Amino acid sequence: MVRGYTRYVSDASPDLLVPTLGIRTRAWQYGDPAGEPLILVHGFRGDHHGLEGLAGLLAETAPELRVVVPDLPGFGRTPAIPGREHDLRLYGEWLRAFVAEIAPGGFGILGHSFGSLVVARAIADGLDPSRIMLINPISSPALEGPNGAMTRLAIAYYRAAAVLPESRARRLLGDPLIVRVMSEVMAKTRDPELRSWIHRQHAEHFSDFSDSATLLQAFRASVSHTVGEFAAAFAAPTLLIVGDRDDITPLPEQLRLQRAIRGSRLRIVPGVGHLVHYEAVEDATVFVAGFLRETAAERAEPDARRGAAVDAGESGR
Repeated sequence: MVRGYTRYVSDASPDLLVPTLGIRTRAWQYGDPAGEPLILVHGFRGDHHGLEGLAGLLAETAPELRVVVPDLPGFGRTPAIPGREHDLRLYGEWLRAFVAEIAPGGFGILGHSFGSLVVARAIADGLDPSRIMLINPISSPALEGPNGAMTRLAIAYYRAAAVLPESRARRLLGDPLIVRVMSEVMAKTRDPELRSWIHRQHAEHFSDFSDSATLLQAFRASVSHTVGEFAAAFAAPTLLIVGDRDDITPLPEQLRLQRAIRGSRLRIVPGVGHLVHYEAVEDATVFVAGFLRETAAERAEPDARRGAAVDAGESGR
């Protein structure tokens, strides 16, 4: 293992098929099947593989957890939802339906990148997690700031694909050279082995989408919203994990998001960009596991004080 990431070989339970909005969502489970549920939501153009390292390390670090990682509709091994626009509203609706099926008794939620938007929208529409964790949240408008030029290029790229027949659109959207350029831009590590591994991950999993129309709809959703739009709906303890070299959402915008989410905590990973889940998965695991322990202890303290007050009252009778 190279420091900062792991080639985690999954010993997860057989993948789950969860009925959601007329499809069956494919998901993978790590840790204790009877443990406290923690649901991880991956980013745009990815699938569960992107969060597999984090899920595996969390299962080792906090064996009391049941970590579940689904493939978003239209990505990986989960089909698109027929007859629906794959906008942020739909993805939020899907997440609420998925959670209701697998964790009706309470859960924590974590979203990376586009997954942070899906989580935020679901919370605004009624999802009620006990703890919220966002890694590289989308906190600034896509066309503003230092990443605006790159976003405009991406919009032109996806618009070009939209006018092509499906077979040609898939070839363009999955072009290995273009995928490699995207990977080179996002990767910040100078470790050649780690950098090569990241490029292989993107080459293997970045083009595993159901069809070009769904991908284009999801792209529009990813560049049309920010987590800050939904910040007022966050009621549970919230942890933000960010890289200080993130080109998609600069650090000042992440600090602004922290102020917008009341009581949220921020952990900054130096020298890392938008790929914390690859380049600093060990750090992310430590932050998430620590946050879960801290918030569990904080929840237990008022209960203990109430119990002590009851005992004192009874003893005084």
